[in-house]
Amino acid sequence: MRHAARDYSLTPLNIYWEVTQACALACRHCRASAMPDAHPRQLSHEEGVAFIRQIPQFGDPMPTLILTGGDPLERHDLLPLIDEARRLGVDVSITPAATGALTKEVLATLAAHGVSGLGLSLDGSTAERHDAIRGIRGTYERTLAAIGWAGELGLPVQVNTLVTAGTAADIPAVYELLESMPLTRWSLFFLISVGRGTLLEPLSPRDGEEFMAWVHKISSAAPFVVATTEAPSYRRVAIEQMRAAGLTAEQTRRSRVARSFGVRDGHGVMFVSHLGEICPAGFLPIPVGDVRTDSIVEVYRDAPLFKSLHDPRQLTGRCHHCQHQQICGGSRARAYAAHGDPLAEDPFCPHIPPHYTRTPQPVEAAR
Repeated sequence: MRHAARDYSLTPLNIYWEVTQACALACRHCRASAMPDAHPRQLSHEEGVAFIRQIPQFGDPMPTLILTGGDPLERHDLLPLIDEARRLGVDVSITPAATGALTKEVLATLAAHGVSGLGLSLDGSTAERHDAIRGIRGTYERTLAAIGWAGELGLPVQVNTLVTAGTAADIPAVYELLESMPLTRWSLFFLISVGRGTLLEPLSPRDGEEFMAWVHKISSAAPFVVATTEAPSYRRVAIEQMRAAGLTAEQTRRSRVARSFGVRDGHGVMFVSHLGEICPAGFLPIPVGDVRTDSIVEVYRDAPLFKSLHDPRQLTGRCHHCQHQQICGGSRARAYAAHGDPLAEDPFCPHIPPHYTRTPQPVEAAR
């Protein structure tokens, strides 16, 4: 069946549900600041089912439900929740932690219950590098094993890799490691300073531009899709490189990177916390509703913050004036982390729009 084109102001591409905060790992960059035990007020099974039953109200095409955490495997009712989503026709992906609970048998069970995608994290090319970030020894070997098991089971795998000032130099080696593995997608996550991530150093804007140029270079030859997370300015870098290579506008629109055009925090993305809070994204933790009491469709379409995020003309600073505003829009999570304003300019992007002149700050406001 051919689905109608998706309008991201009406329907998100992905709904991320932090099914629990519980996790046995202690990752240095954890957005959720995950803990060993579940929060006593996390959504109950009945509340989770009621939330899932709201998703079809978005209509066709429905969002994909991505179960995250913490560690989703810590939920004892995980399979019944997946079953309910699949009964309703909702696609489900999952991002489990690489603990001893992640076995080939567990992956086979998830696949049998209709999970259509698996997300795993690999943050270093060696056990020493990766395990230092994850906080627990053995996660590197478990992650590589899980990638192999998923390939044997025919379960599509996305690998996520953290990009910071401390990890960037090692990432080409991570790519070489992954190049021969059964991946469908490799997503490079550019650090947002929230949760435990405030203790890590992000790339500078200049280094970020150089790194993204390398990402685009290897993406054309990679055997899997190469994407970025919380770095929508990568789309501008890719367009500039494609134009420099002589590609036409139509060829640019048909490129892999074009698939993400327009998607940003709160526009194409919605996040539900373990407590049921509705936020624009996991890295933009501003609750604007609660699944226990509110309609997720109404919140996504009509809540003032979401409506502002749907309209990039409401962005401020360089993002407001940028000619790439519609396809990029900047990282709203990074703007919020840096400025306390989700509509502010993205400080990671050094691009100066044509004819842009920064408005001087009023004397009174500067005091």
